[in-house]
Amino acid sequence: MENLIGDLDVLNPQDTETCETIHVSKDGNTGNKRKLYIESYGCQMNFADSEIVASILQKEGFDTTSDIATADVVFLNTCSIREKAEQTVRHRLVHINGLKKHKPELLVGVLGCMAERLKAKFLEEEKIVDLVAGPDAYRDLPTLISQVDDGQKAVNTFLSREETYADISPVRLNSNGVTAFVSIMRGCDNMCTFCVVPLTRGRERSRDPKSIVAEATDLFAKGYREVTLLGQNVDSYKWSPEENNKAWLEKNGSSNVVNFANLLEMVAQIHPDLRVRFSTSHPKDITDEVLYTMAKYENICKNIHLPMQSGSTRILELMNRGYSREWYLEKAKSIRHILGDDCGISSDMITGFCSETEEDHQDTLTLMDIVQYDFAYMFYYSERPGTLAAKKFEDDVPLDVKKRRLEEVVTKQREHSLLRNQLDVGKVHRVLIEGFSKRSEDDLQGRNSSNKVIVFPRGTHRKGEYVNVFVEECTGGTLIGRVVNS
Repeated sequence: MENLIGDLDVLNPQDTETCETIHVSKDGNTGNKRKLYIESYGCQMNFADSEIVASILQKEGFDTTSDIATADVVFLNTCSIREKAEQTVRHRLVHINGLKKHKPELLVGVLGCMAERLKAKFLEEEKIVDLVAGPDAYRDLPTLISQVDDGQKAVNTFLSREETYADISPVRLNSNGVTAFVSIMRGCDNMCTFCVVPLTRGRERSRDPKSIVAEATDLFAKGYREVTLLGQNVDSYKWSPEENNKAWLEKNGSSNVVNFANLLEMVAQIHPDLRVRFSTSHPKDITDEVLYTMAKYENICKNIHLPMQSGSTRILELMNRGYSREWYLEKAKSIRHILGDDCGISSDMITGFCSETEEDHQDTLTLMDIVQYDFAYMFYYSERPGTLAAKKFEDDVPLDVKKRRLEEVVTKQREHSLLRNQLDVGKVHRVLIEGFSKRSEDDLQGRNSSNKVIVFPRGTHRKGEYVNVFVEECTGGTLIGRVVNS
């Protein structure tokens, strides 16, 4: 059970914010001589950022490689959301140090949130590191690499109020050729007391909708059939056009200000066969306008990641989440009312936040019983340096209590995941095939609209096709069925 209730338990590999999934760069074949190896840790935003990094450096003579032994430059794109995530990176650097002893010219760089949090201090703590770059400094990487080539250490952790990388076409390192990430905004203005993200990714900036639609349109033309619109808080997306974009906006939107509901509609209108997902939503910001837009378009997937964090209003206030237990339950009720009971709802949950009592913990469990999430990320509270919680509150819940409460949350979520999956048995689901199942190439897998993985016999079907699958059975994490009427 210890594996299950460490810092993090992932029940849904497609989800976002707090994931400790690791992605490794794929082999490139553009003919460039220098080789770039990237490991990406944490959330989907980091995976998307690594694709931007690869694009920038491809123009500077780098091809990506999946084999670290062949690399000239190794980048770790890091996460700071949990202490364990940072320790994973430090342990990885120990292994890379062994590689560098046999290849002294190897350049080792640390990117992302951990780089932004520690800045130049990283160079002092980890002597193996040659380069440190924050999330807004990736355009400067060619210059930073040149500094290291000249025998210097290099650092850029400047946070921008404008950078969105809107003009850069990502190299799709993390794609299966069917689904892709499209970043629509960067940063976060929500100062949740437990969260380091506003400190490591800066203030919110929304990307020009024209560039977003153009990127998604290009992806569809290249054979992609699903895009996930990414942001720390997509529902606060808002873009005000410059004068020369008004004509385009008059054609594509009714207002001079484009909000998230407007953007969703623009992307959905590209083609009915282009599925649209998004992540992550903040409960206080998601609007009924967004929900009704989702209901209007079949190709906008009926799945919402709505992080709860705690079921206790008192704890939510200490977290500075901006909503109460009752408000959250009303929002969940609106989602089910507007989008139907089949809409998938997932969540993040923290146990053992500062001063959490057994009563607060029970509030979380009872809220879970009411909402019945399809899947969730669950972890116990880990104090992060520099956050408001670290400055204002005492981390006073004993570790064994945090872990015991987490185990109870995980157990309940597993019950709910199974219950929610059982509701899909006996129904036909439209599935976008993403590839072979994990266990056998005799079976294929894909996801339905509510983001659930469905496995079915391969037959003559191929990756990238839509099929109708009749679900015959399920586990707590997977639906199992057969293709019908396709």
